[in-house]
Amino acid sequence: MIKMIEQYTEELTLKEMKLSLGENKKCFVFPQGDIEDLDKINNILKKVGGKPKKQELQDFGILTKGKSLPDFIISFKEDLHTIIVIECKKNISKHSSSMLDSPKDYPVDGALFYAKHLKESYNVIAIGVSGTSIDKFKTTTFYWKKGENQPNKLSKINDILLEPHNYLNIIQGKKLEKEYSIDDIRVVALKMHEYLREIKMSERHKPLFIAGILISLKENAFLKNYHNYTSFNHLLKNLILAIETVLEDDNLSKKKIDYIKQAFTVLSDNTKFKEIPLGHFKSLTWYIEELELKIKPMMDNTNNTADALGIFYHEFIKYSGGDGKGLGIVLTPQHLTEFMVDLADISKDSRVVDICCGSASFLVTAMSKMFSLAKTDAEREKIRRDGLYGVEFDPELHVLALANMIIRKDGKSNIIQGDCFNKKNTKFLKEQNINVGLINPPYSQKDREELEFVEHMLDILSSNALGVCVVPMSCAIGTKFKQTRERLFSKHKLLAVFSMPDDIFYPTGTNVCVMVWQAHTPHNPNEETFFGYYKEDGFEKRKKLGRIDVKNRWESIKKEWLYLYKNKDVKIGMTARKAVNHSDEWLCEAYMQTDYSKLKQDDFEQTIRDYAAYLVKNGVSDKSET
Repeated sequence: MIKMIEQYTEELTLKEMKLSLGENKKCFVFPQGDIEDLDKINNILKKVGGKPKKQELQDFGILTKGKSLPDFIISFKEDLHTIIVIECKKNISKHSSSMLDSPKDYPVDGALFYAKHLKESYNVIAIGVSGTSIDKFKTTTFYWKKGENQPNKLSKINDILLEPHNYLNIIQGKKLEKEYSIDDIRVVALKMHEYLREIKMSERHKPLFIAGILISLKENAFLKNYHNYTSFNHLLKNLILAIETVLEDDNLSKKKIDYIKQAFTVLSDNTKFKEIPLGHFKSLTWYIEELELKIKPMMDNTNNTADALGIFYHEFIKYSGGDGKGLGIVLTPQHLTEFMVDLADISKDSRVVDICCGSASFLVTAMSKMFSLAKTDAEREKIRRDGLYGVEFDPELHVLALANMIIRKDGKSNIIQGDCFNKKNTKFLKEQNINVGLINPPYSQKDREELEFVEHMLDILSSNALGVCVVPMSCAIGTKFKQTRERLFSKHKLLAVFSMPDDIFYPTGTNVCVMVWQAHTPHNPNEETFFGYYKEDGFEKRKKLGRIDVKNRWESIKKEWLYLYKNKDVKIGMTARKAVNHSDEWLCEAYMQTDYSKLKQDDFEQTIRDYAAYLVKNGVSDKSET
C-alpha cells in the first residue's frame, strides 16, 4: 500500500519535470531497477548493495545485501559525465533527516546515498522528493561533483522541480531555458494570487510587485546573492536597490522608479509577510525563486512569441476580488496577435508601434518575428534600439510593458507612459519613420471611438506603411461612426477586413474583425478590398482553460487564411473581393457567396437569432437602415 501511494510521488515528479519513461528530447529516464543499458551505473549499484537503515554520509561500507534501486536515474544525451538520481517518498514529514544518514526512510538521504557511490564516476545531481500533490510537496537538490568529498546543496531550487536540462544550466551558471506553457503560467499565477491575498496586498500593488521582482532579477549581483540574505529587511532593501540600478541604467525617470518601488516600500510595514522566515514557503524569497525559475525563463526565450508576462498577469487578475478588478486588462489572444503580426508583413528592418500597448503583447510578438529574421547581433541590437515603440496611458500597465521590454533587453526607452493623442508623443512617434502599426484599441470609451485610435495610429505611420487593427464588428457597419469612417477613407486605404470567430475573446462577449490599412494612400472606392469570413480557428472552449487549440489545427488554418489573403483568392463561403466606399458595410458576410452544401436547418434558425440580437444590440429599429 505504501509503495502504491509513493507511485503518486513518482508520477508527480515525472509530470513536473515534463518527462516520460524511456527516451525524451534531451535525456533518457530509467525507472527503478531498469538500468541494464547503463553498464557502469548498473555495476556500481550492484556493488553497493541495498539501502541501509542507517549510514553516515562519509561511510562507504557495504552494510546490506541486494542491489540499490533508485526510483529514477536520468542520463543526458549531450553530457555523458553527468546524471540525475531521484528518490521519492510519500511523507513530507520524513523528507530528510538532520544528519542525512537514514537512506532507507528519507528521500533526500536516499538520493545522497546513491550519489556518494556514483560520484566516483559521474557528476551527480541528487534530488529527494516527498509528497503526493502539487500543493504539498517538497524537493531538495544536491550537486555532487565527480571525485569531490562533499555535495553542494542547491538551495535556490528548494521545492521546485525543473526539466532535466535546466539542472545542467544551474550547475553550469547558464540561463534557464523554458518553452512557453500556459498551464505552468496558470499554476504559478493562481498560487501567487492566493498567497498575496493572504497578506492583504492591494490589487494596485500586485502588478508592481511581480514586475519589480522580474526587473530586479536583471541585476546580476542581486540574481546571484538574493538567496544568501538572512533578514527580510536586508533582502527587501537589496531588491529595491536592484530595481533602482536596472531602471537607472535604462535612463528611466526618478518618478517612474519611485512608482515601481512603492509596492515594495509598503511591504516593510507588512507584519504578516515579514514573519514568514526567508527560504520558507510563501516568503519573499519564495516569490523571487518562483518568478526566476518558472516565469522569467519563458520571457528570456526569444523564440517565444507569447507575451508570458502579460498572460501571467491576465491569469493572475482573473481571480481578483475584494478591493477591485485589478487593471481590467483584456489581452489579445496570442494566436490572434501572431496572425496580425503576419498580416503586417514584418521584416527585420521594420519599425513597429502600438499606441495602446498594454503589457506590450504586440511588441513582444513582433520582436520575436524580427529576431527570427535577423542574422547578426548588430541587427538584433538595432531591433532593440530602433524597432519597437509603444504608448500606454495606464501607469500600472506601463510598468508591465517596461518589465517586458527590460527583461528582453529591448526598446524599453521607446515605451511612453501617457496619452497617445498628446501632441508631444505624437510628434516624437511621427519622427521615427514607423512603417508598421498594430493595435487593439480600448473599447466603449466615452470620449473616443475605436476607429479614432486606428485613425491616429495610421496618421503616425510613414507613407505606404501597413496598419493592422482588431476592433468590434460595429466599426465595419455603415451606419456607425460615419464621420470617422469618411475621414479614414480620405487619407488611408482599406486593404482587407477579416471577420473573426464570435468567441475569440472568450469569456468577454465582443465580436471583432481585423482590418488591414495602407497609411497615407487615400482609398479608391473603385478598387477592390479583400474580405475574409474567418470564423473557424480550430479553438474549442474547455472548462477553466478557456479557448484552446485542442486538436492542433491552428497552424494549418492560419496558413490557409494568410494564403487566401496574399493571393486574393475567392473561396465560396469564406472570402470575397468587393469595391467599397466609406458608407458601405466592410464585412465579408455582406459580399461572399454562400456555400449551400454546408447549410442545415439549424444554421437558418441561428442566423435569424443572431440577426435579431444584432438589431437589438445596435439599436436598429427599421430594417431599411441597414
